[in-house]
Amino acid sequence: MRTAFGQQFDVPTGYLNSASIGIPPAFAADEVASSVDRWRSGGSNPPDFDAAVVTAREGWARLVGVHPDRVASGAAVSQLVGLVAAGIPDGTRVLVVRGEFTSATFPFAAQAHRGVTVTEVDPAELVERAPGFDLVSVSAVQSADGAIADLDGLRATGTRVLLDVTQAVGWLPVEFGWADWVVGASYKWVLAPRGAAWLAVRPEAEDWIRPVAANWYAGQDPWDTVYGLPLRLADNARAYDLAPVWFTQVGAAATLPWLVGLDRRAVHDHCVGLADDLRARLDLPPRGSAIVSLDLPDAAERLLGAGVRCSRRAGRARLAFALYNTIEDVDRVIAALRPGRVE
Repeated sequence: MRTAFGQQFDVPTGYLNSASIGIPPAFAADEVASSVDRWRSGGSNPPDFDAAVVTAREGWARLVGVHPDRVASGAAVSQLVGLVAAGIPDGTRVLVVRGEFTSATFPFAAQAHRGVTVTEVDPAELVERAPGFDLVSVSAVQSADGAIADLDGLRATGTRVLLDVTQAVGWLPVEFGWADWVVGASYKWVLAPRGAAWLAVRPEAEDWIRPVAANWYAGQDPWDTVYGLPLRLADNARAYDLAPVWFTQVGAAATLPWLVGLDRRAVHDHCVGLADDLRARLDLPPRGSAIVSLDLPDAAERLLGAGVRCSRRAGRARLAFALYNTIEDVDRVIAALRPGRVE
């Protein structure tokens, strides 16, 4: 058991896979377990989970820098991006980074039947090329290698921007509210279970989004919109809500307010400090990201064999540092990759 930022984490040494699955603080895991216990004994009612949905929405909104009324709650990033993709005009020209995570690209590519085009460019070209397109869809931090987008440059282009912040929220202390749409999932550095995602919508961008998954929970009062017409959706971003995955919302309602209360710069410096320390000890330059991608022979196999939990992404070993990681994790990586070089 480790203690980090005032909470306990049941995380083993060498766990560097938070870019795939974040580990919850013990109190959040206990909240989810208690909720499951109530369910298994017949003690739960659907409205009991509404407060968790509200709390999670408010927490995520604060982390990305928007008002909760602008935030829709869904289940997955691709589902929420799909609402935008369904609403963009015929013939929209979309610009993406080559090799982008497909939840940020496939929903737009699936609109090719109505003339929507998706163009891939190298990351270094994104800002320069953006003014020639109608919309940019990009991850604030790339899943494959941890590269951080030039957010200031994108903002200055004036092109509409959809930001996927799944690999950024929780360690990158940046407000994203300037973007037209900001989307992110629950299970990385947000440290909640998989099954929730949120989408922030700028009022100026509401003309390019459609409630194609309209449902009872998107109603002005969900418990009065369970049956019958007419259509009566909420008058804010809740009109794009999906009915919640209950236990995920319980976990997110625990972790998000706690994350909001932390010194975000301290969290960033901790995560990035460990990542850049690892890079330095491997004779690599600092990159300022919590994700480290290693193009070394058999790196993933050697790391996994030494008890380091990591991922294989884009042909490389991907390691991710979260607030519960320590120098012990760095030492274990070095011992696996450069025996005798642990300092």
